[in-house]
Amino acid sequence: MAAMAGSAEGDGTATLNFNVGVLGHVDSGKTSLARALSSTASTAAFDKNPQSRERGITLDLGFSSFSVELPEHLREQCRERGFSRLQFTLVDCPGHASLIRTIIGGAQIIDLMMLVVDVTKGVQTQTAECLVIGEMTCPRMVVVLNKTDLLPAAKRQATIDKMTKRMLKTLENTRFQGCPVIAVAAKPGGPEAPDTELPQGVPELIELLKAQAYLPHRDPLGPFLMAVDHCFSIRGQGTVMTGTVLQGAVSLNDGIEIPALKVTRKVKSLQMFRRAVSRAMQGDRVGVCVTQFDPKLLERGVVCTPESLRTLHAAVVSVRKIGYYRGALPTRSKFHITIGHETVMARVTFFGPAPAEAGPAPAGAGPAHSFSFDRDYLFQEEYVTGQPGAAGEAPDPEQWALLEFEKPVTCPPLCLVIGSKLDTDIHANTCRLAFHGRLLCGFEDRGYAETELPRLRIYKTKQREGQVERVTDDYTVIGRNLFKKETNLQLFVGLKVTLSTGETGVIEGGFGQSGKFKIRVPDLPPCPCASVLQGGWARRPGSCWPPCRRGSRRAAARGRSPEQTPSQSASSSALRDTSSTPTRRWCSPDPPPAPPRCSDSGTAQLASVLTRSGGRAGVFNFPCVHLRLPRRPSALWNPSEKHFPWAALVRPQEQRFESQLGLC
Repeated sequence: MAAMAGSAEGDGTATLNFNVGVLGHVDSGKTSLARALSSTASTAAFDKNPQSRERGITLDLGFSSFSVELPEHLREQCRERGFSRLQFTLVDCPGHASLIRTIIGGAQIIDLMMLVVDVTKGVQTQTAECLVIGEMTCPRMVVVLNKTDLLPAAKRQATIDKMTKRMLKTLENTRFQGCPVIAVAAKPGGPEAPDTELPQGVPELIELLKAQAYLPHRDPLGPFLMAVDHCFSIRGQGTVMTGTVLQGAVSLNDGIEIPALKVTRKVKSLQMFRRAVSRAMQGDRVGVCVTQFDPKLLERGVVCTPESLRTLHAAVVSVRKIGYYRGALPTRSKFHITIGHETVMARVTFFGPAPAEAGPAPAGAGPAHSFSFDRDYLFQEEYVTGQPGAAGEAPDPEQWALLEFEKPVTCPPLCLVIGSKLDTDIHANTCRLAFHGRLLCGFEDRGYAETELPRLRIYKTKQREGQVERVTDDYTVIGRNLFKKETNLQLFVGLKVTLSTGETGVIEGGFGQSGKFKIRVPDLPPCPCASVLQGGWARRPGSCWPPCRRGSRRAAARGRSPEQTPSQSASSSALRDTSSTPTRRWCSPDPPPAPPRCSDSGTAQLASVLTRSGGRAGVFNFPCVHLRLPRRPSALWNPSEKHFPWAALVRPQEQRFESQLGLC
């Protein structure tokens, strides 16, 4: 719930503070616009830094403000919470490409963005980057077409209308679709023009800002956290840290911590735009004065309630690629990571859900809705993008990343994370912002690789080939050539395997001392064809084929039954498979008294592709041997020919199985 910001002014009124970011390409007139709007300036407003004046560009965040009466649509809500005036705090952000870290920091403390565009040039590289940052940090935007005084008077309105349509077209696929566009001239005549020239369109812009204002979330509860953007000393007073309160509240004599330095100090005084106050809360722009602290130790960072923030060496974050970034996002690459209000280098490892769980995040789900250390995750060589389909571009599947920082960072929970390639040539016409997300879990231990990372169950899929040696009974098969003799098979006991026909089983353990192993398949359908693998034709009484007779196997190896002549064997018909696998033909001994029934599909499986799914040990693929039978039982054998035709399909590399099958 929103509450009173700061303390009462001299006339007994309370003011709602509303932060407006002023972003845009360098030299688009942002600082001139902030100056034209403001009535009160902070110590760092309007490029007061000597280096800024020397170079003629904004180098750091500047803050200024102006107050207005509450707009009609906010009056009732604000008066219920004790507010009687509305103060706009303008956050003037740099526009130069090399200062994007500062731009990101300023964008994280705003409630509304003013995107300033030079009407004579249109959207430029940093204009687009500021638009991307705004999409990640604030819900509303106003586009300001500046420098209209430079347009020829005869074509001015036509040019403004054309640029307005172009901007609305650009914003169609963003969260700011349909946002208002207004034209102004913040500094008619340019920077060198005398101040007697009045700005054009500024009163209309103020009315537009009032109409776009809303009641932002303001909660004084919870631990205090403030983003510090300037730190300086005042002789006889102490050290002043200026910034924006991100959460909680601070009062006189409260203890605050500078977590990056592990230093705690007491609040001596508070000011809001040169006005002394006794308290400040979330959303307020405030100066905090402390004693016995060297301002050179803190240029930019955060201060907070003692021991309320953690310092992280690594973190797990949700990830979403920024659509304007052209490159791939490979695992093990390094990115500039802006987390909280710090930017550091980090190595990135991408991972996603197990294949059975993969898919886009549910609509409306929070950033941590599905991450858990109890789940298995699949290692990814790079970030996976959605594939285009008949319905258009598919959304990216849900993904996460492990960030390993080159130096520790201090940040609040669930803070915004932005990954960038800031070492890209600033003159290249390309977006440097690669991905964004939210902090889900952090690792404070410097030795996190040994103490914390084992909890993160990420596995890789690996493929190896082995062979199915034989079927021992209706539920067990023996495999070989997958493990070495010295492999500890107990590590693989219980892992799931899947037959190519859909049945599942598990590895039961080793078989002998040569690396063979047993697989239990409880739902393997009984099939008389499997008896071929049990050392000759059927040995079990009551099976589909009669008991093996002397000479039957040897005759079968020659491709005919003992009673057949070579000509009879040559005239035997065999069933052909339509697959691309070469077909070998043999004939069995005498036909059974009744046609055997294998499966409804007419396919009896002797050995199968076994695929291990789930877990971290890898995916195992085995070559397969199939026995194809006709779909109609009546076609299984021909009494006039007195033999049972069938065809075994054996992969070319598995010809050595023929001796086990009783074939040649």
